[in-house]
This record gives sequence, C-alpha cells and structure tokens, in this order.
Amino acid sequence: MISPLKIIDIKPFLEEDLGSGDITAAIIPEASHAEAKVVTREDMVLCGQDWFDAVFKYLDANVGIDWLAAEGESVSSGAVLCKLSGSARTLLTGERTALNLLQTLSATATVARQYADAVAGTGCKVLDTRKTIPGLRNAQKYAVACGGCYNHRIGLFDGVLIKENHIMATGSINKAIQAARKLSTVAVEVEVESMQELTEALAAKPDRIMLDNFSLEELQAAVKLNAGTIELEASGNIGLDNIRAIAETGVDFISIGALTKNVKAVDLSMRMQLVTRV
Repeated sequence: MISPLKIIDIKPFLEEDLGSGDITAAIIPEASHAEAKVVTREDMVLCGQDWFDAVFKYLDANVGIDWLAAEGESVSSGAVLCKLSGSARTLLTGERTALNLLQTLSATATVARQYADAVAGTGCKVLDTRKTIPGLRNAQKYAVACGGCYNHRIGLFDGVLIKENHIMATGSINKAIQAARKLSTVAVEVEVESMQELTEALAAKPDRIMLDNFSLEELQAAVKLNAGTIELEASGNIGLDNIRAIAETGVDFISIGALTKNVKAVDLSMRMQLVTRV
C-alpha cells in the first residue's frame, strides 16, 4: 500500500536505543552470521514492513529480509511473518526497535480493520483522530489506512476543527466559522453538542459538522434535519459494540480516537540461530 503518510525517518528511533553503541552485541564476534524469523503469537493485520526493513537497512545494507505475508494482510497466530539473514550483531542490535515499530503499527491496523468490518456496507467511513502516540503520527495514520479506515486531518495545519473552546473564545458558532473562512481555504468543521447548536451550525454552512456524544435518536434527528446538505460526523463514546447502529443512522463519518490511542501492541517474537560462529 502506498500512502503519502509513509514518511520514514528511522534514525531517531534507533538513536534512542543505541546511544553510543550496542555493548551487549559487541560480545559476539563481528564476522558471525545468523538467520532469524519473526513470528506472531496472535491474529493480526500486518503493517509496518517498510519501517521494519528501514531499521536493518540503516544498520547494514547487506541484511536480507524475506516477507512471507503482505502488508495489510490478515495473519493467524503462529504464522512466520518474515525471515532475515545477516550479521548476528546487526540482527540483535536492530531487533527491539524493528519489533517495536512492527507490533505497534500492526496493532493499529488490526484495530482499524475491526472497525472497518463493523460498518461494512453502510456507506459510513471510520476516521482516526489526532490522538496518536507522540512521534508516530504519520506512521499510525498510515496504519489506519492500511487497516481499511480513513484519516481525519493530519494535524492542526491541514483542516479547521472548531470545538467548544473556539466557539466560546470567538463568541458564536457563526463567528467562528466566518473567521475560519477568512483565514484559509481548507475544509472547516464545527463540533456541536446539542440540536440547538446543530441548527446554528447548519445556518452557518461549514463543510462538516461533528455531532459530539449524540444519542441514536438525536443522530437520526440530525440526519433528517440536515437532509444531506452538509457532511455529518458522529463522535464520542463509540466502540465496536455500538458503531454499527450509529453508522446505520445515516451519518457520513464516525471518528474513533481508540484507533490510535488505545492500541495494545501485537505479540511478536524474533527467533535467531547462528549460521557461522567465528
């Protein structure tokens, strides 16, 4: 999968682990050659191959990596994801950083796939949020897309999202939207917390309205009142247990912070064996 979010600068991830050098790996003779395989201990959606590869290629361009599953593929527990060969020192030095990235991005993609499957056939798109792990914004948003969901704005620079504090500071929903229109041509979204605020927002004509913590009945009423004029996004207290019902109200989007915020890393292990000991 190709994504504009696949921007990989692996150096900072390695620097925090390597520091002045891998003291432990230095006990192994430099010429020792090894092979390894990465195994998953749980069902998952594979994501992060390029980050994994970048770790080892940065350390040693001669490391060989053979992927046995494709990016975005659903993989069963116990499957071998890839095989590696190269300097034993290099494989050991890169192991933790490479696995950290692979297990985190695969976890994000796995959760995204669950949510995408939950709304399949409704026409509603599941969006991520800015609630990402610091330093992994682009990587996690790539993983969300890899899992079948969609990206909301990437940051504060590529979209306007007017929330309650912005409305309070500017004086009204209409004033906030008009001020945003004067500043930029990017899409303008406003968050509302009641049917009254929804009516105000509809009159001000933003590009999208976020319905925050609306009940199912309120969402249905909002969709009816809107009559397809402005994109509607549901948000707040939404999980796998209720997302299908929310999607079926007719909203266009559902944003889920848990796609990136609450992920539990997939359980992976790298098993290595020496081919030549010097």
